[in-house]
Amino acid sequence: MSKTSQDSRTAIAEMLLKTGSIQVYQERPFVFVSGRISPVYIDCRRLLSFPDVRDEIVGQLARRAETDIGLDVIDVVAGGETAGIPYAAFVSQRLRKPMIYVRKDPKGYGRTKQVEGILEAGQRVLLVEDLVTDGMSKLRFNIGIRAQKAKITHCLCIFEYSSDRLDLHEGKENLAAHDIQLHTLANWDDVLDTGLSKKYFSDEASRQILDFLKEPENWGRKMGFA
Repeated sequence: MSKTSQDSRTAIAEMLLKTGSIQVYQERPFVFVSGRISPVYIDCRRLLSFPDVRDEIVGQLARRAETDIGLDVIDVVAGGETAGIPYAAFVSQRLRKPMIYVRKDPKGYGRTKQVEGILEAGQRVLLVEDLVTDGMSKLRFNIGIRAQKAKITHCLCIFEYSSDRLDLHEGKENLAAHDIQLHTLANWDDVLDTGLSKKYFSDEASRQILDFLKEPENWGRKMGFA
């Protein structure tokens, strides 16, 4: 990785930390909808409330689309319900590309559509999202897009729930198995390195995040929270 590329990833990680879009617990950990207990919580929706940060992140997403993917292979930009929709809108405007949005499931009334906007058979779709974990929600969006005989070919996200040091790449691997290439601005390695060097959290907090990433199902029990 070039120094420029790493500097960019570090800058994105710091934006996530300084806006509180990534928070480390102080007294009580975070409980996800799944019931999983975590020492850290990610909410990229918060970035929308910081215009300068938002503009920089959207600019970087658009540049990645241009340089790493290529505008000639993008027919439509899609946003996934719900967090991906605003980012897709900003990016599609920068790229001057048509936009659609995709629901997790077809709506249960009217024309029962899963995709809103114009999507034609054979079109190549860039899915823009805020966050990718295991990639399964992105594959649900692809089901709706494939139903219209189009296909997600690339997925572009702000943050990837991955780590090179832990060999954690579940989202990228699951998407690749369906011929979808993943492109992201930052991952856990970037956040952990930046959080420590910029003193957003302590060595102990870093260790707990790493422990959680290694065994997400068992962290809460091991720490006495479950």
